[in-house]
Amino acid sequence: MPKPKTKTELLEAGQSGFKTLMELVNSYSTEEVETDFPKGTLNRNTRDVLTHLHQWHLFILDWYAVGMKGEKPNMPAEGYTWLTLPALNKKIWQDYQSMELETAKTLLNKSFKQAQALITKHTDEELFEKKNYKWTGSTSLAVYLISNTVSHYNWAIKLIKNAKK
Repeated sequence: MPKPKTKTELLEAGQSGFKTLMELVNSYSTEEVETDFPKGTLNRNTRDVLTHLHQWHLFILDWYAVGMKGEKPNMPAEGYTWLTLPALNKKIWQDYQSMELETAKTLLNKSFKQAQALITKHTDEELFEKKNYKWTGSTSLAVYLISNTVSHYNWAIKLIKNAKK
């Protein structure tokens, strides 16, 4: 699927990707969903993937809230840089290890709706115009939203499918 270029495309791509992901997850038995992936991935099971997505939804929602107040958000997170993403992703993995799969699904669904609502309240120009907001720097709000939603759902679908082969 091509990268979204309009609000409508962004909303539809997010909804489609999320629906595909959840249908995939729900197509497996409880035993299959709870079985660890083959060694070699940080996210060791489906719950880990879902909590990863949830946390990245929370990141974009926080960046947006802080940035829209005229402040500079800690991106990607306080104490981390884009160069230290592996360490941040490991921390996310560690933070959610005690969470049950059903709780992860519930939280992900909630944060997905919040991300979609954020998109809904903006125009095409507000979403896709570069340098429109000081906190997004030289890029657009849509770039961050696509990365934290559509692109991430595609990553999750591919990871889960490959792990279940």
